[in-house]
Amino acid sequence: MLIFKWENGMSVQRISLIGVPVDVVPPEDLEMTVLELLARPGTKQIVFLSVWDLLRARHKGEFQNCVRNADLVIPVSKSILSGASFLKKSVPVRYNPFDAVIHTMSVLDAHFKSLYLLGSRSQTLHSAARNVAATFPNLRIVGKYAGYYQKSVEGDVIKAIYKACPSLVLVSDGIKDKVCWAYKRRNQFSSSIFIYYKEVMGIFSKRVKRIDEKTFERGHEIYHEIIRNPLKIFLIFPYIWYILVLVWYRLLKK
Repeated sequence: MLIFKWENGMSVQRISLIGVPVDVVPPEDLEMTVLELLARPGTKQIVFLSVWDLLRARHKGEFQNCVRNADLVIPVSKSILSGASFLKKSVPVRYNPFDAVIHTMSVLDAHFKSLYLLGSRSQTLHSAARNVAATFPNLRIVGKYAGYYQKSVEGDVIKAIYKACPSLVLVSDGIKDKVCWAYKRRNQFSSSIFIYYKEVMGIFSKRVKRIDEKTFERGHEIYHEIIRNPLKIFLIFPYIWYILVLVWYRLLKK
């Protein structure tokens, strides 16, 4: 077990699960965690980690660096919790990504903070912005930019976010580097929290149906994804590999 200390003195329990950092953030601590994270200077990032991401982050590369340098790594897969329990580590709290986004925005809304929306198609983005404004009246939307843009305009996007200096930047689909977008450009922003969640604009615009609570609690959200994309049935193979890696760590790693 590690205690991950931020520069402002805040401590978050961080475990290493098969070599990948995962943070333990109880629901009752999430509000204070967000506020203390916000108080830190510079670019901050909250990463939602699925079991597939966990396996990917074991390999050297940009994604591994992104996860290791994230300020919060929040598990979203039930298998991560069972894996931590199997290896006799502190079991982290699992969050539904959209619920975690809503909770974060609620905290910022209560403190009159600001928001920038980045990603998705233009119509979806505008619909999402309207619904966000209606739901969080005290959370100022200081800018928005649709995804799927040409590479030549990215400099303008970065400048716009820098000048707006939002408390939170929500990044959705249509951004090439996805969760690594903010990490790769972390030195070009002022002081913001970045969260990437592919479906966030779609859900806010009501164009994408969110996973219901019972499905998520049972850990069956993968079935929802397979229905939408049958090729994801092949995710069973990396999942089998995950189980084998857990057994190897349990038997041979100390």
